[in-house]
Amino acid sequence: MAFLIAAVVFVGTLCTLDLVLTLGVIKRLREHSEQLSGASGPGGRFDALDPAVGEEVGEFATATVDGERLTHGMLAADTLVAFFAPGCRPCREKLPAFVDHARALPGGRAQVVAAVVGDPAESAAFVAELSPVARVVVEEGPDAPLSAAFRARSYPTLLRVSPDADGTVRVTANRMALDRPVTAAR
Repeated sequence: MAFLIAAVVFVGTLCTLDLVLTLGVIKRLREHSEQLSGASGPGGRFDALDPAVGEEVGEFATATVDGERLTHGMLAADTLVAFFAPGCRPCREKLPAFVDHARALPGGRAQVVAAVVGDPAESAAFVAELSPVARVVVEEGPDAPLSAAFRARSYPTLLRVSPDADGTVRVTANRMALDRPVTAAR
């Protein structure tokens, strides 16, 4: 009988160890998935939900790197808004396609807002590429005015916004495909 009790205790201990190791592997796989998808925010948290289509954009007032004032009320119909982070590999990969897409927009630079979220010194390369095609804002974190108004927590975030009939600015498209041709609205 002692042999049977020892065998049951051994199997129970082995199963508990297996469960602990399996949970550790699952946690690690989730972390790797977040890193590979580029959906992890600056704090390492998983905040991959883009603002939803139809969601209202909050009020904000900020300044571009050129010293221009930029407010909520200055966003015209079909404005392209993007959020990039300098340390984000998917951001670096999407940046050239975004610049090409923004360059082809009918409204030009006035129809594009780009926020670079991170250390200003690290943001310089992004600012240099984005400035010819967008009004660029550099913010040091996700709680800065533009990021907070759009609730942007994952990078890159690409949105199209427009004011509705009563002047409320809303997200009209998210997760934009940059490889589609740009056409003027009719």
